[in-house]
Amino acid sequence: MKKLGRFLAILVMAIVLAGVLGTFIPRPLLPAAAADPVATRHILVLKNPIHTDIAISVDDDVRKRFHFLIDAGIPADMAEIRYIVFGWGGRAFYLETPTWSELKTVPVMKALTLDASVMHVDVAGDIVEPHADVAGFDIDEERFAALLDFISASFQQGPNGPILIENTAYSSFDRFYEANGRFNALVGCNTWTAAALRVAGLRTGWWNPLPASLDLSMRLYN
Repeated sequence: MKKLGRFLAILVMAIVLAGVLGTFIPRPLLPAAAADPVATRHILVLKNPIHTDIAISVDDDVRKRFHFLIDAGIPADMAEIRYIVFGWGGRAFYLETPTWSELKTVPVMKALTLDASVMHVDVAGDIVEPHADVAGFDIDEERFAALLDFISASFQQGPNGPILIENTAYSSFDRFYEANGRFNALVGCNTWTAAALRVAGLRTGWWNPLPASLDLSMRLYN
């Protein structure tokens, strides 16, 4: 029992150390090129205690790029919609835990071990900035296009495009799609967000498994 206790203590310390180093060691180590001050796009990172999403401002080009969302009933073409919100996560936890009151053991265990992944897509109107749970960034057109490519590549493709998961939405305005990649406690929703931000030319921590870690690293290095 003493050996087990010592092992668990060392494991916890290693995870804490990795989390600290993952926050304070920037990735990439050197700053990315500055955004074009004339042609910029505004993106948002939205966070809650365990999850982050990326919100993309909507225009005709973005609607055309993600036309399949409108075809699936997401009202991205409504005049009052300002953002399309994308998030990647574990299939069991995402689909079976719409609220904290519905938390179950099996989805949690899958999230901590290994699970398939899904993309969750929602829409939003005006989002207030500044806000403690919102981080906004301006990026140039080239980086914005690369970010859209990264998001598109996260959707698993079928014969007719991204694969919609039927009857799984939280509301009438969002949808779930099959995603590429496997989800686990080390490579989760927040590391997906961080990878997307690096494609967009921003810097994150080296490893950001939690929203608080990602948020702090973003504020430190951008």
